[in-house]
Amino acid sequence: MSDELDGKTIAFLVAPEGTEQIELTEPWRAVTEAGGTPRLISTQAGRIQAFDHLDRADTFPVDGVVGEVRAQDFDALVLPGGVANPDILRTVDAAVEWVQDFFAAGLPVAVICHGPWTLIEADVVRGRAVTSWPSLRTDLLNAGASWTDEQVVVCTNGPNTVVSSRKPDDLPAFCSALVGAVGR
Repeated sequence: MSDELDGKTIAFLVAPEGTEQIELTEPWRAVTEAGGTPRLISTQAGRIQAFDHLDRADTFPVDGVVGEVRAQDFDALVLPGGVANPDILRTVDAAVEWVQDFFAAGLPVAVICHGPWTLIEADVVRGRAVTSWPSLRTDLLNAGASWTDEQVVVCTNGPNTVVSSRKPDDLPAFCSALVGAVGR
């Protein structure tokens, strides 16, 4: 275990269901192993239901609810993917506003797979370099982002650092870039 993120608290924002489990658990493990404190934030209290693609996986306890916690109380934000997770989040005004708060505060945001749908809804990708699951390419381009097909993209051209990756196979690079961005 390193101490690169010692004293840092990282929010993981997810919907009550639909999060791709490995895109939650692997970055969570990376944050913990680097000495950081991950906290699970959702739109409802209780537990979230994660998925392994289309199959129900494990449930996880929620540490806080958007609207009751402040972005400024965290050092970074992680937005895991899964098709349903960001699709649900982008319909919840409080979640979208919470994401905007991280950008306004200049805090790092890391997003993987379908997660950028929430960033598109928050209108924070304009002029930013990102990657995603390939089916989001047109959505991101239409929202003003510069999209590229790479395992990880770190964009510092804006008010904060945005780390993005395409899919679960990219998790090693994603987790490394996440820890690096937050540890700076």
